[in-house]
Amino acid sequence: MSPDSVLHMLQRVLKRAGLPRIRFHDLRHTFATMALQNGVDVKTVSSMLGHYSAGFTLDTYAHVTTDAQLKAAQTAYAALQNQLDRRN
Repeated sequence: MSPDSVLHMLQRVLKRAGLPRIRFHDLRHTFATMALQNGVDVKTVSSMLGHYSAGFTLDTYAHVTTDAQLKAAQTAYAALQNQLDRRN
């Protein structure tokens, strides 16, 4: 099966579903972003994408890991605040 055939099949499926046209690369990027946002470790995502290193994946998807770091910091803050409130 040629890459063009697969692309045409994808476009037909999207059209039937009433979805906009997208490229396979867009699907790949969406997968990586959603996987990282949902706690899949970067090494696993990197391997699934065929990246040569997890560092490359981190550089490419830094916006996702930055959001995760903010969420982790907020969670830690809330846990600490909860402990302090219990003491008072």
